Amino acid sequence: MLSIPTPKPSAHPVDVGLRSEMAIANALVQLGYAVFMPVGQNHRYDLLLDLGDRFLRVQCKTGRLKRGVIQFNTVSTRGNRSSVYRRGYQGQVDAFAVHCPQNHANYLVPIEVLPTGIGSLRLAPTRNGQERGISWAADYALPDYRDGATT
Repeated sequence: MLSIPTPKPSAHPVDVGLRSEMAIANALVQLGYAVFMPVGQNHRYDLLLDLGDRFLRVQCKTGRLKRGVIQFNTVSTRGNRSSVYRRGYQGQVDAFAVHCPQNHANYLVPIEVLPTGIGSLRLAPTRNGQERGISWAADYALPDYRDGATT
């Protein structure tokens, strides 16, 4: 058997994003979807998902689990120390696919249910019992292909 060392994954934002994009694409392919990736860089969407009668433009994001909530950016950010430019995705993508490394789960969220800025998917109930205006992660979770739900 070939023995190779396991590298420590890079924490650079581009590498983190690439790992999330690949995890999402793998999950979708394993579930049976036809997934297409655009050639080149700086496209507003990362994947095209073939739904049979139409294509879904998908922007992939890395979610961060904090206090029972998965948060992710719904804007792209560019700039330097003196100015920052934030740009939303309205009219350019149909959904966000979110990979959360902390719970190894993937979510597919329609853009119209998300605010511009930071999206939130709640895993745990709020301490005060609030339920109105909450996006529950379970409502957008992709099935885990490792559970044997697909072949």
